[in-house]
Amino acid sequence: MNVLAFPAAAQTSDAPEGRTEAQREETARSDDIVVRGSYTLPDRIDTATGLGLTIRETPQSVSIVTSQRILDQNLISVRDVIENAVGVAVNETDDVRNSFFARGFEIQNTQIDGVPTAWALGGDRGETIADVSIYDRVEIVRGATGLLSGAGDPSASINLVRKHADHENWGGYLNAAYGSWDTWRVSGDVGGAITADGRLRVRGVGRYEEGNAFTDFYSSKKLVLYGTLEADVTDDTLLRVGFSHQRSVPKGAFWGSLPTFYSDGTIAKWDRSKSTAQPWTTWTTVNQNFFATLAHDFGGGWSLTGNYNRMRNTQFTQILYLFGNVDRNTGLGLASNPYSAYGESIQNSYDAQLKGKLTVLGRDHELVLGYLNSEINRQTETYAALNELEPLGNFLFPPAGDFNDWNENSYPFPGFSEIGTINEQERIRQIGYYGALRVNVADWLKVIGGGRLATYRQNGVAYGVARNYGDKNVFIPYVGALADITPNHRLYASYTTIFLPQDAQDRNFVQLDPIQGKAYEIGLKSAFFNEALQTSVALFRIEQDNLAQIDGAPITRPGTGLPFQPYRAADGVVSEGFEVEATGSPLPNWNINVGYSQFKARDASHVDANTDQPRRLLKAFTTYTMPGVLGGLTFGGGANYRSSAYSNGTISGTTPSVPFRFEQRGFVIVNLMARLGVTDRISLQANVENLLDKTYYSQVGSFGQYRYGQPRNFTIGANYRF
Repeated sequence: MNVLAFPAAAQTSDAPEGRTEAQREETARSDDIVVRGSYTLPDRIDTATGLGLTIRETPQSVSIVTSQRILDQNLISVRDVIENAVGVAVNETDDVRNSFFARGFEIQNTQIDGVPTAWALGGDRGETIADVSIYDRVEIVRGATGLLSGAGDPSASINLVRKHADHENWGGYLNAAYGSWDTWRVSGDVGGAITADGRLRVRGVGRYEEGNAFTDFYSSKKLVLYGTLEADVTDDTLLRVGFSHQRSVPKGAFWGSLPTFYSDGTIAKWDRSKSTAQPWTTWTTVNQNFFATLAHDFGGGWSLTGNYNRMRNTQFTQILYLFGNVDRNTGLGLASNPYSAYGESIQNSYDAQLKGKLTVLGRDHELVLGYLNSEINRQTETYAALNELEPLGNFLFPPAGDFNDWNENSYPFPGFSEIGTINEQERIRQIGYYGALRVNVADWLKVIGGGRLATYRQNGVAYGVARNYGDKNVFIPYVGALADITPNHRLYASYTTIFLPQDAQDRNFVQLDPIQGKAYEIGLKSAFFNEALQTSVALFRIEQDNLAQIDGAPITRPGTGLPFQPYRAADGVVSEGFEVEATGSPLPNWNINVGYSQFKARDASHVDANTDQPRRLLKAFTTYTMPGVLGGLTFGGGANYRSSAYSNGTISGTTPSVPFRFEQRGFVIVNLMARLGVTDRISLQANVENLLDKTYYSQVGSFGQYRYGQPRNFTIGANYRF
């Protein structure tokens, strides 16, 4: 959702089934209803079980970042949303790549409208910085979701839910915003019926953005286009097609981060604006998605939906990597690696889902059966820099020059070969058959049972290393139960297994076996004030074997000269903890979202695992609206707390190696917002992030480097709704 954009209008159903005549009449009546102040979601979701359950009916921890939250907090990218969502954390690698984590483990399951996707390493093709203006909301289900997503990842699954052309009356918004570092953007969202009977509807979203950043040399341009069409082919059959295009062109883009050490072994403290890039560096990414859905409602609670998705993600880089230790006095000591590549990832996926109701012993029970077939082909071609000291392949890197006086002329454009070398060519194939049955044992007791038969295979070559791993017909069971102890309080429990192929390698460059394990969760979900405020408490335990753990300092991969991080497989890794969340409106005009999560993770030898992840997270945001001031005055704010995290390594360049702990201590980021409704259609909004200008690291320890998080910044904007 764009800054200052109005929230999406109320929806009669989130499921893609065909709309009945009654549903179309209800939609027509609700077209002008704007759900203001909604941090909760009444609609049903498919992210965890595919059964189309509400959040309270889902036996797992679920958080929804609604369009209202996205609006209030001025969240622009997928990364922004995850940074502010309960129970999840972000580690930044550089200006493009980010990794997401939950319960101590990396999130590798992502979906778009419920269809599983696979991002490139760290999102290096722009997946994690994609603009969220084309999405209505983001759903995050914590815990293993192998039933629907294939691989049983124990952390969480992220589902990006697109905006749909589901309203007949024409409406939309136009928005303009300006912020820190001369960043400005214009946005728009418009849609409605194009036939008199309302059976054919369209919707379009657009955004253009330009700006700089707090780091030297950086500038960027971004274009977002999205269009979708929905047609009621019959009273019970819906056809939906659409296409999205996002292009981001950052220049002066970081590759990696800042060197941690001086040559004397002491810590190097750089200005937050310091950059290892140059004005000529670029990291252009393009994300495109064509999709089609055909859904038919057979009546009696039965429906069939089929989806086709084609995703194409590309990146073109001309970037610069600096590494080594800096002489405190001369600024010398860093080596350089200018790098250029073109990478493309194309995913084609087909899936179908049959839902229905079964009546047995006088009670209705829900059933879902599904099938997914997905294939990803990705390739990366690299181009040698013309200033290499030795022929391509020896990788003897030229010195970088004086880093103390690093400026826009410190490293002239080296030029790159026009003849490329294919260094990555891989295929990822995933096939899944799944089913789940929700048994209505009693009015107060529901039991869910199901499973997935999953086939996963990745093969090919990546940077000189053959990849050929996966498994066939692995069964992933899922069991859940929910019991109403009062009308407003529901106990739940769930169990599933973990099966996750991984590409981590040991120091002999041997692929680690897939991660295997079990995940347990129990909790309490409650509702207050006529469902306006929803709360949840969850306890979880995750047991895993073959979990990759960093095995010492990076080593050199033979034949390339490139640094390589070896891993070891840890058995008996147990992560256990709890999560608490409250979302909604405890009083009229007052919205809150607050959540706290905590865990500990150790292996069988009682050694802490995944220590680079904070053990405690607190996310809180609240707004209050005074409707009597002009068109309404809304003000609010929040805080994000992240506890300390560390990784053990060594001070590079020392003989013998000197151990060093790369650590980010706990910190709090405070954010504020205010919105004034000048008229019923025009509003003004201001957001301030990192109000106290806290200096913190968004990443430490990766290859002996660190990265600063954003300093204090602001955005102001105006929105016109029609």
